[in-house]
Amino acid sequence: MGSINCKEYNTTGSTPKKEKSTGGAVGSYQSKCSTQSPSTTMSTEASSPDSEYTSAVRVDCNVADLKENEMKQVDFDEDTRVLLVKQNDRLLAVGAKCSHYGAPLQTGALGLGRVRCPWHGACFNLETGDIEDFPGMDSIPCYRVEVGTKGQVMLRAKRSDLAKDRRLKNMVKRKPDDQRVFIVVGGGPSGALAVETIRQEGFTGRLIFVCREDYLPYDRVKISKAMSLGIEQLRFRDEDFYKEYDIELWQGVAAEKLDSAQKELHCSNGYVVKYDKIYLATGCSAFRPPIPGVDLENVRTVRELADTKAINAFITPETRVVCLGSSFIALEAAAGLVSKVQSVTVVARENVPLKAAFGPEIGQRMLQLFEDNKVIMRMQSGITDIIGNEEGKVTEVELVDGTRLPCDLLILGTGSKLNTQFLAKSGVKVNRNGSVDVTDFLESNVPDVYVGGDIANAHIHGLAHDRVNIGHYQLAQYHGRVAAINMCGGAKKLEAVPFFFTLIFGKGLRYAGHGSYKEVIIDGSLDDFKFVAYFINEADTVTAVASCGRDPIVAQFAELISQGKCLGRGQVTDPATREDWVKKLGEPLPQVR
Repeated sequence: MGSINCKEYNTTGSTPKKEKSTGGAVGSYQSKCSTQSPSTTMSTEASSPDSEYTSAVRVDCNVADLKENEMKQVDFDEDTRVLLVKQNDRLLAVGAKCSHYGAPLQTGALGLGRVRCPWHGACFNLETGDIEDFPGMDSIPCYRVEVGTKGQVMLRAKRSDLAKDRRLKNMVKRKPDDQRVFIVVGGGPSGALAVETIRQEGFTGRLIFVCREDYLPYDRVKISKAMSLGIEQLRFRDEDFYKEYDIELWQGVAAEKLDSAQKELHCSNGYVVKYDKIYLATGCSAFRPPIPGVDLENVRTVRELADTKAINAFITPETRVVCLGSSFIALEAAAGLVSKVQSVTVVARENVPLKAAFGPEIGQRMLQLFEDNKVIMRMQSGITDIIGNEEGKVTEVELVDGTRLPCDLLILGTGSKLNTQFLAKSGVKVNRNGSVDVTDFLESNVPDVYVGGDIANAHIHGLAHDRVNIGHYQLAQYHGRVAAINMCGGAKKLEAVPFFFTLIFGKGLRYAGHGSYKEVIIDGSLDDFKFVAYFINEADTVTAVASCGRDPIVAQFAELISQGKCLGRGQVTDPATREDWVKKLGEPLPQVR
């Protein structure tokens, strides 16, 4: 989940300026981020001129000002903020803002060798500035650190980084003599991240990016919150980007059949393409329940940009909207539309919204929030009939108790189905729910066929021992990176912690982890929307943490789990010591004999 309707998200959706590949070590930043020991002076080599870097700039910090595992934001110049970090008696320096939506990283979670965004959990390597977990598409700048004889800290910036607070890792282009062919299927966040990573990892063969929609690959997570956004505000990159790096973008093309024995992909444009390796990230389609009238014209789902364009065409101040379901999509749509129409009614089966994800207490508070914002909540109900007029448009919906509600627009938030029908008879094993089991390196049961995103049934980092099928934006991007690295000959293992977020009526909810729970311990005030919720399973282990108004604690929990550590019930029972576990983030794992 994600949202852009808050002060956290200050973006125009424009594509960042591109840096041309300068060669060198492909896929890595060309700064070594070298530092000097606090007790040493700058070496002649470190202070020598370098055309790629600025001269050393003294910042308002002395080595003695920073304690071990401490972060501090400093000014490089009037337009550039830098995050200084001291770890293992070394100073490291990276950009101060998350490349996703500009969150201040100094308020984030400091792990071992990386910093995690406080808002949405993206991670950046402190040595290189490279993005290692998501959401986001870009890395952040990295600075060279020099220390003077009296401990004064000086920084040198890569000149190309000064104009922006994000950067594109070096990418290669196609070489005519490289006859290999890689295909990425799926224009969502997973596929978009995969094609870029493939070029960053040094693949110089033919790279085909198959996208079912007619639009450039874009951020679908935004569309249920801000339905008026156009492709210019949503797209990951512009068309020139894909051309520059020789990524063949096939828009409006779907995969129709995979023949893994022949290594062929059959596409809806009539082409049959031979591949050496292929990544499948075809995602989900909205599910339409078998209710009479569900195919009427103004019964809409919210999954793609075309959906929001259709919904906007129906919206007037007199429109009466009904949203079916208490999914995040249905609730976000209801919250986004209630101020623009005559009325919004949510119809859902549970007694409170978001009960499965957050538990009954938080669900009850969310119910009150919606009612306070004039959304009519018809809980423990459902729709049995969708009634239309002679023009084929909805006029009413009938509920399970026989009540009829006037309705000019019905939005379905009733789940999704996995887009894996094209894998029938492909040799790739598909589970009953449409998901595909993958290894920890995202390879399917068929060699050279990699699967990720919503359709992958994969292991996650944490307490879940079985594979799980999770449709999270952050996890989809992470899968794209891991699959791309492994397709290019790497050996990158899945180590991501699920992290999702939403914003409803200005209340930002974060959630990290996964697993069943028997108890929820809530710290703080639900009334004020300033709380942390600890979800505890039968073994008295914390499986997940959620929060509102209490950043960066969810990011800190995600970092804790990513380090292979865990949190027990006893550590969060006493309010006086409930957050002491955060100190474990800077501690190494105990030695195992």
